[in-house]
Amino acid sequence: MKKLSFFAFALLAGIAQAGTIEMKVHGLVCGFCAQGIEKTLRRNPATADVVVSLEKKLVAVATRDGQDISDAELTKALIDSGYEVKGITRTQRSLDEIRAGLEQKKK
Repeated sequence: MKKLSFFAFALLAGIAQAGTIEMKVHGLVCGFCAQGIEKTLRRNPATADVVVSLEKKLVAVATRDGQDISDAELTKALIDSGYEVKGITRTQRSLDEIRAGLEQKKK
């Protein structure tokens, strides 16, 4: 039983410390929207990098090592900017992997 508890704790700790936060965001219609979202999210000191895909309605944020941005804080920033957040997922995918996937889907 202790092994299971340790495994569950390790899994949750890994999710909590995920370096990438992916969000489905509705209301993205142009490059100006993407620039505005990037600028807003880069103001957060925990943000290392941002990717916005208008086609996939995807906003991905890489956080700095050991830092995090709460779902509530991300949602508020996007809603205050006029967008609707449909989902937030924390992953281990790097922004380079996300960018590569987006480029492949364009071809």
